[in-house]
Amino acid sequence: MKKVEGIIFDWAGTTIDFGCFAPVHAFVTVFENAGIEVTIEEAREPMGLTKIDHIRTMLSMPRITALWNEKYGQEFTEQDVENLYVGFEAALLETLAMYTDPKPEVLETIEQLRSQGLKIGSTSGYTQKMMDIVAPEAEKKGYHPDFYMTADGTSGMGRPYPYMIYRNMEALKLTAAGHVVKVGDTIPDIDEALNAGVWAVAVVVGSSEMGLSEEEFDALSEAEQEEWIARVENTFIERGADFTIRTIGELPGVIGEIERRFME
Repeated sequence: MKKVEGIIFDWAGTTIDFGCFAPVHAFVTVFENAGIEVTIEEAREPMGLTKIDHIRTMLSMPRITALWNEKYGQEFTEQDVENLYVGFEAALLETLAMYTDPKPEVLETIEQLRSQGLKIGSTSGYTQKMMDIVAPEAEKKGYHPDFYMTADGTSGMGRPYPYMIYRNMEALKLTAAGHVVKVGDTIPDIDEALNAGVWAVAVVVGSSEMGLSEEEFDALSEAEQEEWIARVENTFIERGADFTIRTIGELPGVIGEIERRFME
């Protein structure tokens, strides 16, 4: 019987940092410093991409492009992208360690998966410099994958390209894409999985796509929570996710379903 051999997780919004707030605040800050007011929604929309691609995508949004042209009298340049990225990185590195708490159910679920013989990999939109802060802080709190890869290890070819997943498969000795599950909380996570030919699982509660803090989510009525969950699930399914899960605690059940499909 074919079996799932490995799970490759995203970081912020998936396994740590409920709601994926660390990068959002830094994006808003760096644009504000450049005299451009961006919304939280605009800052979130490209989440999951490498951070410099995220800035490039934000600058290409029609409203932000118009504001930029009005303020600076010309289209943004690649030098502008790089300058904003330098400011973003500085702002993020200052606060990144504060956003490394594992999300609910993550530690217990990963322990369960490991007990079943599964390898735990990860990919990230963070750079290696950022992960040098994130990974040790998360490990202090109990979360440590067997391997992780950033776009620094794939010649800058981050999501939606599949190469970070392939590096994980190589390092963890996973035999085929069909035996691998990618879990993420953004559209680029799904694109990365689909481009790699692995199973795409999207986590809903605490995701960047949902964009709510744990306190904000808990303050909603049960009916409001269900509305939010349904809306985010539909977004992920429309973009090609094989499965959606409300929380990481549902992942073992999904793995069981995938393995049942192998038997059909």
